[in-house]
Amino acid sequence: MRHVLILLAVVFFVPASIAAQTVTLSGTVSATVALSDTRITLSGDNAQPIRVPLLVRSNSSFKISAVFESQTAELIELSVVDVHATGNLVSSHAVNAVDKRREGDVVLSGPRISLGGTLNSPNNALQVTLLIRVKPLTVSGWMGHLTLAGTAAPPTQ
Repeated sequence: MRHVLILLAVVFFVPASIAAQTVTLSGTVSATVALSDTRITLSGDNAQPIRVPLLVRSNSSFKISAVFESQTAELIELSVVDVHATGNLVSSHAVNAVDKRREGDVVLSGPRISLGGTLNSPNNALQVTLLIRVKPLTVSGWMGHLTLAGTAAPPTQ
């Protein structure tokens, strides 16, 4: 059985933080349409929080891990602040069964999400919002890379 996990990052900022922060997204997808990793470049002049909405589709249990790398900033918070279904093809227990506790590099894990549809269906994903807070280590701005990796996980009990 082929496991499929799709993770899309869409970046939104509150108006007060648009001028101070830049985000660049790039990623690679393997031949089996399973996410291998997505790297987000973050930068700014201050410590404004950054919210990154993700769309997660999975036909099996999954986990998403994150690694932050920077020489000019320290990650002080990476958390999931919102999870909601995008439509009627999301498993009814997926939203409540998602584990949002950060353990080591694992940020999010949970059971199968999608009950049907395709990779482009608007109603078979979870929209997850990550909150990222950094502490700048320099006064002239900071830059860091957040790498997100999704993998199939053993079924949750």
